[in-house]
Amino acid sequence: MSQTISGHLSKMASELVTGQPVSYQLLFGDQQVSANDLIGKKIRLEFAGAINCSNCGRKTKKSYSQGYCFPCMKKLPQCDTCIMSPEKCHYHEGTCRDSEWGDKFCMTDHIVYLANSSGLKVGITRATQIPTRWIDQGATQALPFIRVATRQQSGLVETMFKEFVNDKTNWRAMLKGPAETIDLKAAAEDLLQMNKSRIEAFQEQFGLQAIQPIANPELVEIDYPVEQYPVKVTSVGFDKLPEIEGVLQGIKGQYLILDTGVINIRKHTSYQVSLSVSE
Repeated sequence: MSQTISGHLSKMASELVTGQPVSYQLLFGDQQVSANDLIGKKIRLEFAGAINCSNCGRKTKKSYSQGYCFPCMKKLPQCDTCIMSPEKCHYHEGTCRDSEWGDKFCMTDHIVYLANSSGLKVGITRATQIPTRWIDQGATQALPFIRVATRQQSGLVETMFKEFVNDKTNWRAMLKGPAETIDLKAAAEDLLQMNKSRIEAFQEQFGLQAIQPIANPELVEIDYPVEQYPVKVTSVGFDKLPEIEGVLQGIKGQYLILDTGVINIRKHTSYQVSLSVSE
């Protein structure tokens, strides 16, 4: 073994540079290693049997909401039901779990976008999370096309578009290869035209500047460091396997693609894991 690193896993950090595949970093506590440099090498990930809440540090038998213990999951604003269903945001009712957190993460500009990961989908993200959100989903194309003033408004607009466009990624299809190219600009124009009166109703409710289509949106294309996609996608994880070993064939979304299966790194946030690398 030429390299060993250990610590509590976090979701992989990523960076997009025009004309190059996404650059990934595996994070183990305060240590990091270039995941791209591991492609083509045999790696072993070993679970030490410990999961510690990423908020309070408490040992927990199970990770909730990607890295938290049960008590923190029940009290933290980032684990509230409105995170998964932003249209249910209750900040305006004065019942936000933490209004300061809400000010920073919810009462700020959000983007409604179209992406192509396993086909056309609609999604939302904070403006500051572009392009990270698209990379985490394994999108090969993405187009921001509406800017809104709050997370709740983004959820309401997304819910409207979900009548016409899927809002989920088929992760198995995403991991089998690049999605077939889609004309996202034409799709966005169609959605805007079909929902023109409903968008105007939102503007009347929240203010004209609160919900605005983006003029001349820029299409973003994303390439991933993958040498070989799996013919059959087999998921592996530490809840059933204490050790996961194989040749790293690529990285897409938050998945490591091994010749023995695919592992979702984000799903294992806060797991104590060691990484060993063979040349």
